[in-house]
Amino acid sequence: MSIQSGSLRATVFPRSTVLTQGLFVVGGIGFIALLAQISIPVPGSPVPVTGQTLAVLLIGTTYGARLGFITFASYLLAGIAGAPIFAHSATSANHGIARVTGATGGYLVGMLVASLLLGYLADRKADQKFKTSFPALLLGDVVIFAFGLTWLHASLDMTWAQTFKAGFTPFILGEALKIAITATSLPLVWRKISRSLNS
Repeated sequence: MSIQSGSLRATVFPRSTVLTQGLFVVGGIGFIALLAQISIPVPGSPVPVTGQTLAVLLIGTTYGARLGFITFASYLLAGIAGAPIFAHSATSANHGIARVTGATGGYLVGMLVASLLLGYLADRKADQKFKTSFPALLLGDVVIFAFGLTWLHASLDMTWAQTFKAGFTPFILGEALKIAITATSLPLVWRKISRSLNS
């Protein structure tokens, strides 16, 4: 049996029920929340270094567009409702609507859009080979930072130079590592699954 299009989750669990999809959503929310708690303050910036973007890259690519988007949207709604699941920040609480509408809220909105985009590309096999996985993940990160930087710039009335210094420059190395790790590991997982399906 050869692998056609479809997300990793849909390939491994092709007959998912409403219950199993619900469990995937709950598990995904927990995974994003867990990685969001890996939060390191950046001096002079309201944006902390977190594991949240890695969670979005993984959820978007493995869940597919529909389930990936629903999962991150549910994560946002849970945080807005009061669950302490957003990344810790020195300038705002780690839950509530104020976090989404605050200076760093653009990153969360960007992650929501990126989860849909990455899932869409993964549904079309972009995550199965490094040559397509890497640019897809890079595009997802560009979307996250495009929303985040635009929002940060407008919220704090910074110059663009200050905005990039506070909201982008400190994260370049970390994001490059996240993309490289994900873009390398996903094709390896797909190769193993392909062997299993064809054995």
